[in-house]
Amino acid sequence: MKQKFCQEPTPPSSRPLRVQRKLWLKMRTCSLPVLKALASAIIFAVILWNLNFLGYHAEVPGPALGPSKPLTVLIWHWPFHHTPNLSTDVCADRYGLKGCHLTGDHGLFSQADVVVFHHRELQQGKVRLPTERKPPGQNWVWITLESPTNTKALTGWNRTFNWVMTYRRDSDIFMPYGELVRRPSASVDIPTKTGLVSWVISNYHQTQKRVQVYRELSRHLPVNVYGKANRKPLCPDCLLPTTSRHKFYLAFENSIHQDYITEKLWRNALLAGTVPVVLGPPRANYEKFIPADSFIHIEDFGSMKELASFLKTMNSSRYRAFFEWRKTYGVKLYTDWRERFCTICTRYPRLAQGQIYPDLASWFSA
Repeated sequence: MKQKFCQEPTPPSSRPLRVQRKLWLKMRTCSLPVLKALASAIIFAVILWNLNFLGYHAEVPGPALGPSKPLTVLIWHWPFHHTPNLSTDVCADRYGLKGCHLTGDHGLFSQADVVVFHHRELQQGKVRLPTERKPPGQNWVWITLESPTNTKALTGWNRTFNWVMTYRRDSDIFMPYGELVRRPSASVDIPTKTGLVSWVISNYHQTQKRVQVYRELSRHLPVNVYGKANRKPLCPDCLLPTTSRHKFYLAFENSIHQDYITEKLWRNALLAGTVPVVLGPPRANYEKFIPADSFIHIEDFGSMKELASFLKTMNSSRYRAFFEWRKTYGVKLYTDWRERFCTICTRYPRLAQGQIYPDLASWFSA
């Protein structure tokens, strides 16, 4: 029903007393919604003022994508300087997302809706921020897939970026290493197993918790170690066939942080068809990504001796139970940076316009 607004009354002296009384009642009834609306507006204004005081601006959703206004996402520098082919409409042709234009052309800076910066190159000083003045309405995105332990020099970027894009689920733009997608299957095929436990590692440091856990575990069962750290590097096409031949894979993260669950789980274990033994954030955190009965967490055991005994004595029916998820789900890996950047467009209509991160280091290390 269309709202009726209050009208300015004529002077009361020109009306009979009975009419004046009715008019007063009408004005009183009419003024209540107005007063409520005014009070709500004042409260809302105070909230906005406080948000601005804390370093954030009003969260106003962006416009929906459409053919009349394609979204331009400028990649200021490609991660690791691997510049892909953008000669076609990548987001539409490869990922079915229309109205999303990826570009690496700095000449389009003033026209870009979003500009993306990968932290590694900023950290190393290999690239600089744009020298042009930031156009009104343009949003800058800070991106990293590294953990806080391996991410340095964050304090220099306070009040610089509007959005963050990381592996953390509370990021403005969530960018996981992988995920489970619905893919019903009538049967579950488990690769033939010839070994018990495998581990692929390149950076081996005595101070890392994963190294300490491995050394204790290997005292109680054999672990086949591959990778540069053991002078057994695997070619890209050799990795999955190698880990898939083992019943279990040590999906040990190099550092432990919220949501930091990398390709060690998604590719080396789940995609390969082996059961991951994980070291990383708590079990509850893993269960936000994968089923509780699809993996083994080292914290489920009081000692590495107990874990070793559990792995060595597991019967076939118990082992097959770890693969029940395969009847419903398949593994999707995110490895193409073009696909990752296209997801910015899918999130854009729901992102807060004009917000800013006053202290990037505090947010990321929380």
